[in-house]
Amino acid sequence: MNRLIQHTGSRYPIIQAPMGWIARSQLASAVCEAGGMGIIETSSGEIDNCKNEILAMSDLTNKPFGVNLPLLFLKDDSMVNFCVDAGVKFVTTSAGDPTKYISVLKDAGITVYHAVPSLDGAIKAINAGVDGLVVEGTEGGGFKSPVEVGLLVLIQSIRQNSDIPIIAAGGIVDGSGMAAVFAAGADGIQMGTRFVSSKESPVHTNFKNKILESNIDGTLMLNKSSKPVIRALKSNLTNSIEKKGIMDMADFMKIQELYFEGNMEAAPALSGQSVGLIHEIKTVKQIIDEIIIEFNQVCNEMGKYKF
Repeated sequence: MNRLIQHTGSRYPIIQAPMGWIARSQLASAVCEAGGMGIIETSSGEIDNCKNEILAMSDLTNKPFGVNLPLLFLKDDSMVNFCVDAGVKFVTTSAGDPTKYISVLKDAGITVYHAVPSLDGAIKAINAGVDGLVVEGTEGGGFKSPVEVGLLVLIQSIRQNSDIPIIAAGGIVDGSGMAAVFAAGADGIQMGTRFVSSKESPVHTNFKNKILESNIDGTLMLNKSSKPVIRALKSNLTNSIEKKGIMDMADFMKIQELYFEGNMEAAPALSGQSVGLIHEIKTVKQIIDEIIIEFNQVCNEMGKYKF
């Protein structure tokens, strides 16, 4: 059996990315019901709301789901303890060193995958004792490493050093992309931008339509000389940030206005290069079903090649 499916209990090795404010029970439960692994975010910092979203999952689906813990942004141990007490079985950690909480989580029977953008980060996480990795290529949206390494190269470099299970993230929206990263050594995929533009996504239609209208060069890497580095859609705001070369964190203060009110100039719209591959708003079930069909077709076709 696929190692990621063994760890998650989901039908397919497809994970939904933990986008702040977006990855909540409405979207995550739809992913779970369609056979993927829905993840509840906690990066928004709205701790009580996120706890309620975790509890709401049991009313929306009987399928397994996970929670993301952004380590540097946890003010205390309360969210970690809540996940343990709530019986969460799968956690992804990010933005920090997993060593601090790895024993607490694993002692509670929780499977832990850590998000990494580099080979060095992967080795550190492996040494910390994680069960798997979410390997994030530069193609993906959101917070990025200033060192731009493509997903396929990154997966292969980690594979040369370890056989640990890998979830590939960045630029994947279909079965062909899934087959490509599996060929490179991945055990599953994580998608953010593709699910943001789904029918069940809670974001405003303006955001979804902007994704559909964008080409593969429709995003910018911003703030490369400072932190955090992000990939976001091109807009008047992000074009001006790129020209300045540095981003004020105040630019993020109105992110919810962008997400839920549709003001595309209110903040940087975090998105990956995969925007250029998305041409239609579909249900989560359509997205996952089509990926699996295409993945199987591609694998069957590739099996014919022998040189």
